[in-house]
Amino acid sequence: MKKEFTQENIRNVAIIAHVDHGKTTLVDALMKQTHLFRENQEEMCQDRILDSGDLEREKGITINAKNISIEYRDTKINIIDTPGHADFGGEVERTLNMADSCLLLVDAQEGVMPQTKFVLKRALSLGLKVVVVINKIDKKLANCDRTLNKIQDLFLELATNSDQLEFPIFYGITREGKIFKEIPQGNLTEANSTTGNILPVLDAIVDSMPSPQGDINEPFQMQITSLEYNNHLGRYLIGKIKRGTIKLDSPISVLKKNEKGEIEKTQGRVRGLFTKNGLKWEEIDQAIAGDIVAIAGVESL
Repeated sequence: MKKEFTQENIRNVAIIAHVDHGKTTLVDALMKQTHLFRENQEEMCQDRILDSGDLEREKGITINAKNISIEYRDTKINIIDTPGHADFGGEVERTLNMADSCLLLVDAQEGVMPQTKFVLKRALSLGLKVVVVINKIDKKLANCDRTLNKIQDLFLELATNSDQLEFPIFYGITREGKIFKEIPQGNLTEANSTTGNILPVLDAIVDSMPSPQGDINEPFQMQITSLEYNNHLGRYLIGKIKRGTIKLDSPISVLKKNEKGEIEKTQGRVRGLFTKNGLKWEEIDQAIAGDIVAIAGVESL
């Protein structure tokens, strides 16, 4: 029997950063340490699990935003891994609309970079609550104090209200799957010289990150963020439900602007309804405001 979650037990979290500051590595650790895979599954030995595209593998960067879900402390956490390269800024902006909070990763050696500013500015303008992770603290030239000062300066520059100037701070060695509340003692440049895991940041997500809003009793509304195609059910419309409830076989209308800027309406019916369970889309009978879903049944987009 599929587990159902209320709004209070859902978190939608985007992971944002400059390119190569550790987003995809963090997602790998989150998936592995929440037991998304069995110990004998090949994913447990893989890196960059979400970067499945040939170009992503070749370049070592995330191009297309992807979302997965993990379960921790009876909470469903939808994680959105966004591109870090400036060339894909539009993809970042579009997918941040699915999030209610975000993890900002900053390399402890490189510090604040141009894309760090871009993604944080967009996240704060959307009112997302931010958790900061100063990552790669095991680098020889890492300077956590300097990096933290630069991050605080960036928040002072970009914050839209005073509440955004208060944010949790963590320190990470995500390639080893470790997040710390305080900088650990010892020679951090020596591999595996510390003990730890990813759970501190998961606890912060559950305890201090907001659950999604939206009245489940109002008419259904969802913002379409991306499209995927399935050989059996055709085109999927993917996005976060803003309000209301959607059920399998319900009639739906899709609104979009044409080239003249006029609103066009396309009628359809929900022939398939899916939510992420780990890496895979899982078929469900209904979904509520706050969850990220895929809907099949409208072919003309």
